[in-house]
Amino acid sequence: MQILQPSGWPRPKGYANGVAASGRLVFVAGQIGWDAEGRFPPDFAGQFEQTLHNIVAVLKEAGAGPEHLVRLTWYITDKPAYVRDQRRVGEIYRNVMGRNFPTMAVVIVAGLVEDAALVEIEATAVLPGEADDVASA
Repeated sequence: MQILQPSGWPRPKGYANGVAASGRLVFVAGQIGWDAEGRFPPDFAGQFEQTLHNIVAVLKEAGAGPEHLVRLTWYITDKPAYVRDQRRVGEIYRNVMGRNFPTMAVVIVAGLVEDAALVEIEATAVLPGEADDVASA
């Protein structure tokens, strides 16, 4: 995996401008902040933490981990809550994902399918090695 950082650009904080990678692709559908029983924490930071744990659980099914992530797309419903909790969000991210900072985008949306959800994140990971034939999986 190669981090792509154009010369002269300021170094981003908490994400990468680009990533080049080859290998087995793993696509994780949008994960939300509910637990295995369908319960949501009441606050943005709590839901964000559970969302990351859910992503890690799906990655584990493919033999992957946070270090294999190349892209995260966040959909959030409450920008003021995100901004207010930004420091805690950063701490939670580092605790769950380590110091792995893939490309990221944060998109503000009017709502998510699950009414109680405050955040949904989809992920793409690349495991080093030969690409798989999806049909044989």
